[in-house]
Amino acid sequence: MSAREPGAATTVGGDVGELVVMWLGFPLLGAAVGGLLPLVADGVAGLPWAPVQGWFELVAGLPYRRALVGGVLLGMLAGLLVAHVGTRERLIVTVDRGGVRLRRDGVDRDLLRRCVTAVFTDRRELVLLGPAGEELTRERSDLSRRRLRDAFREHGWPWQDADPHREAYRRWVEGLPDLPPGADPLLRARQRAVEADRERDAREMRGELARLGVVVRDEDKRQYWRTVPLPREENPEGR
Repeated sequence: MSAREPGAATTVGGDVGELVVMWLGFPLLGAAVGGLLPLVADGVAGLPWAPVQGWFELVAGLPYRRALVGGVLLGMLAGLLVAHVGTRERLIVTVDRGGVRLRRDGVDRDLLRRCVTAVFTDRRELVLLGPAGEELTRERSDLSRRRLRDAFREHGWPWQDADPHREAYRRWVEGLPDLPPGADPLLRARQRAVEADRERDAREMRGELARLGVVVRDEDKRQYWRTVPLPREENPEGR
């Protein structure tokens, strides 16, 4: 393996081994599970409380060989679908001295080094903070913390071993008086989204809260918050 050029960008994620596990391992696992379907279909079809009972009755009524081939193929297709979704949803981080690129689901987000004052992982999330302590991004990932730390430190980024503002967070309960106007209804709605695992809604409301100067983090379906100063609005009259 050739040595990487000094100063060249470092990429974390998208490894060949990871792709092999997903695109080979998941279809094989799906095929194995699908192959068991004909063996259990008859027993499950006899259970009155079993879900999708009609499907199990259909499989139980097929010749064993046909049911086996069909189960294996369906399992492999399901594994390929999981591999496809997993590949698109992986976070890929490419960092150099000037900036970082975060890619997920074919979409790139670029952040300049001069805008970032802290980088750390919070449980399974990569977090980058701005000058006022605001969150520039919080990305869920299964990437190795050690590899992320080494990549950012190699290029001179301000890696932190823990959230430097962790002690400033307070647990959210409805009706807190210290929240900015409009934040409490958003946190109430976001709590429902978090409890229902509606990640997209929770992410959108995190952005809405950020515009109010509220930073929010989740832990075991509980919300914790802190405030940051909002940027000053420019006076169009220059006063």
